[in-house]
Amino acid sequence: MEWRQQTSVSCADAFSEAQRWIEEVTGKSFGSENFRAALENGVLLCDLINQLKPGIIKRVNRLSTPIAGLDNVSLFLKACGKLGLNDSQLFHPGDLQDLSTRVTLRRDEGTRRLKNVLITIYWLGRKAHLDAFYSGPQLNFKAFEGLLGLALSKVRCSSRLLTAVVLLFSSPH
Repeated sequence: MEWRQQTSVSCADAFSEAQRWIEEVTGKSFGSENFRAALENGVLLCDLINQLKPGIIKRVNRLSTPIAGLDNVSLFLKACGKLGLNDSQLFHPGDLQDLSTRVTLRRDEGTRRLKNVLITIYWLGRKAHLDAFYSGPQLNFKAFEGLLGLALSKVRCSSRLLTAVVLLFSSPH
C-alpha cells in the first residue's frame, strides 16, 4: 500500500476513535457534521475537557459566531495546558477554521490541520487515562498508531538509545 493511502486509512481510524470518545465522554453527538465542523465552535471541546476535569472552563460561549468559537477553542487549549499538555501537543486555534472558501489552498493543508487536532485529542486521552480520578470512557490509543507511528517509533528509538548510553556509562569498567 502506498504511503499516502496508509496515512489516510490510519487517519480514518483516529478520526473515528476520536469522535467515538468525544461523544461518549460528553454524551453529545456530532450529528451529521463532519469532524472539523462539529468541533469548530469549540463547544464540544470545552464540554469534553469539563467532563475530564470538572470546572476547568468556567463559562463556555454558546453563541454561534466565529469569534465565540475561537474564544472556546482558546479556552480549551489553555485548559489542556493547565492539565499538563505541552505546546507541542496542542493544535493551533486556526487548525479548526473552515478552509473551503479559500481560493488558494494547498491540497493537504486541511488534512494536516485536522491531524494536529487529532494529536491533541490523543494526548488529552493519555492524560485522562493516567488520571486516577477519571473513570469515564477511555480513548483507544491503538487507533492512533498509524497517525503517530513515526513519531512514536522515534521516541521509542531514542528512549532505547538513552537506556543503552546510561547502561554503558553506569557499568563498572
